Amino acid sequence: MREFIHVPGKNRGKITLFALSTCGWCRKTKRFLDSLGVGYDYIDMDLVDRTESEKFRQEQAKWNPDCDFPTLVIHEKKCIVGYNEDEMLGALE
Repeated sequence: MREFIHVPGKNRGKITLFALSTCGWCRKTKRFLDSLGVGYDYIDMDLVDRTESEKFRQEQAKWNPDCDFPTLVIHEKKCIVGYNEDEMLGALE
């Protein structure tokens, strides 16, 4: 069973990324979070088994009904869809 992958770093609260392994913007979001040194959890939705993907898709749809990528959920309060450094920085402060 596939689970979220944890990237260790500074604890800035719960940060969850729904991504695709083939998406350039998703990779850029991961690199940006890595450069900030924050800890976060992510799942590459295209690598999840079909039988398990519905569970993750439902969780993503709570924040982003269109299930676009990347979907970044910060502190279970703020959702950022797409790549926006300023918005990510503001939400992580």
